[in-house]
Amino acid sequence: QVQLVESGGGLVQAGGSLRLSCAASGRTGNIYTVAWFRQAPGKERAFICSITLLSGSTAYAEFMRDRFTVSRDNAKNLVYLQMDSLSPEDTAVYYCAADISPNRHVTPGPYNYWGQGTQVTVSS
Repeated sequence: QVQLVESGGGLVQAGGSLRLSCAASGRTGNIYTVAWFRQAPGKERAFICSITLLSGSTAYAEFMRDRFTVSRDNAKNLVYLQMDSLSPEDTAVYYCAADISPNRHVTPGPYNYWGQGTQVTVSS
């Protein structure tokens, strides 16, 4: 089993930045990819980006590419999401998810493990 815990969410003013962390524990050696998703009230969970832990290869949803950056620290079993130039439209619960397969996915279904989520609220 793998456990994921997100942290770093909170309240920020528009134009500000936040860095989220995703801490993995358990059988972390099984993880191939870690992704970030977000879910705003009344909306579906949406893919933001992903990173392959071994190679560091990244993938982004097109509308996230310029403001969000994913990175990892394999020694600490941490994956980060740096978010810049935040706007109220970025308000959502942010989740990290782990996939043990080598296939790259942009939908939530294939991911095997999920964190509990961290709330990000951007005020105008």
